[in-house]
Amino acid sequence: MPHASPLDAVLADVETARGLPNAHYVDPAMFEEERRKVLFANWAGIGFGKDVPEPGDAKPVDFLGVPLLLVRDETGTVHVYQNTCRHRGMILVDSPRNIRGAIRCPYHSWCYTLQGNLRTTPHVGGPGKSRDDNIDRAALGLIRIASAIWQDVVFVNIDGQAPPFEEVHADLLTRWRNFNQPVYAAGGASSFKLEVQTNWKLAVENYCESYHLPWVHPGLNSYSRLEDHYNIERRGEYSGQGSLVYRQIETEDGTRFPDFEGLDGMWDTGAEYVAVYPNVLLGVHRDHTFAILLEPVALDRTIEHVEIYYARPPEALAPDLLARNAEQWKLIFEEDIFVVEGMQKGRNGLFFDGGKFSPAMDGPTHTFHHWVASCLQPGAPA
Repeated sequence: MPHASPLDAVLADVETARGLPNAHYVDPAMFEEERRKVLFANWAGIGFGKDVPEPGDAKPVDFLGVPLLLVRDETGTVHVYQNTCRHRGMILVDSPRNIRGAIRCPYHSWCYTLQGNLRTTPHVGGPGKSRDDNIDRAALGLIRIASAIWQDVVFVNIDGQAPPFEEVHADLLTRWRNFNQPVYAAGGASSFKLEVQTNWKLAVENYCESYHLPWVHPGLNSYSRLEDHYNIERRGEYSGQGSLVYRQIETEDGTRFPDFEGLDGMWDTGAEYVAVYPNVLLGVHRDHTFAILLEPVALDRTIEHVEIYYARPPEALAPDLLARNAEQWKLIFEEDIFVVEGMQKGRNGLFFDGGKFSPAMDGPTHTFHHWVASCLQPGAPA
């Protein structure tokens, strides 16, 4: 008989399934395995298009130890490269900047275009000789990382083996087709980060379910109640929650944020919040969206990068509304910190067996666990 895997129980139906074993939260070896098989093998979020707003803008990003470089070229296209010179492996860009002309290696001045092509190799053939028959410039462009941008999030597939982003997430792109339009980052207080002492997966698990609302978010639950929510589960792609009650904020004179254009009627009072596997958390409403990028810094440390977006540029919006909305969301996200940090501490309990799911309330979390287990166990059903 085939040897039983600890993940077999995770891959069971929600009624009988267990959650991921403790090792997936406390074992450095498992963190490394998930780095390769979960985060590098799928479309993970690493940044935002707003980070490189102008042609020539470049921003270095460290993603789980891999040096990456976001660059916007002259046509407005965003590229992601390995931030490593093809000559001797020097880091090319060490801080955000606007690049005029070429990406120049600070070591030996090899230069690359914003499209990643190797353009000049000074003295490579000896003093005063910029060419050498052994140096094929066409074959030595920057290493390009497969990338896609949606809802201003820059997604990458590090190992280059995943199907195209548009194919993997075709269902979600259709589900949220009303929001496939420009979004505008508000900046200021609407852009913040939270440093949390927890494994990145626990932030996903907590975000995608509404079960905890009455106890962790009493303010939110006072008007968008637990019973106003529904589960969203798409096996192998994403999961989350929706609310039938979204209450717009307004000024004393009744001013509200302008809506996105052409929305279906469901968005008049509805909102949805999904975890796009593996590490991007998105929320959509009639008048604003947000994105949370989970940066797995270490086994038990995650940085949550939060950006709030609107249907119009921030200068066209009421400043007091912007401040109130940012304050409201920051409070809600901060309320979750003790939960995800508490679960991280709890995973050190030697006899915790992964936990029991409520079939009615924990379906989105089980869907995420099932996906992680499917990535790690070859041949498992998606």
